[in-house]
Amino acid sequence: MRRRLLATIAALGIVGALVATATPALAQAPKFHRADSSVADDAALVVTFDERGLGNEDIDYVLSADGEATYACFNRGGKNPSATNKRTVSQEVSQEATFEPRNGRVQASIEAGPPSPGDFRCPSGQRMELIDVSYTNVVLTDTTNDVSTSVEDASRTFRDA
Repeated sequence: MRRRLLATIAALGIVGALVATATPALAQAPKFHRADSSVADDAALVVTFDERGLGNEDIDYVLSADGEATYACFNRGGKNPSATNKRTVSQEVSQEATFEPRNGRVQASIEAGPPSPGDFRCPSGQRMELIDVSYTNVVLTDTTNDVSTSVEDASRTFRDA
């Protein structure tokens, strides 16, 4: 009887050790639960996301997208006096960020952009304004765990040209 009790206790100890070492491996299965895009008032792409199944170490992210923006020149009366005073620019935008998981989860936002007007300048007495911006091929990547998710396109019109 005593041998059986000792054998049972030993077996439970082995099973307990196996469960204890297997649990962390099961808990770390990174997956994006949600990722949404929008355009902020400053024309930046904003991706708000929720990634789960993470450990406790910092997680590195990269947000990338193809951005397109239209800039135009306006006179003091608020008019765009010439079609040549407008330019559409396209460029890839990206931003890196690092977040600390809380209970194996990161809930955060990352901003990137807007595309720069480059060398586009307005004539004297006119001011440059952003007319509209759009972001396509939006991808958020957890570079720590090599997990990516595609995010819906986003666009916004700020004013009529």
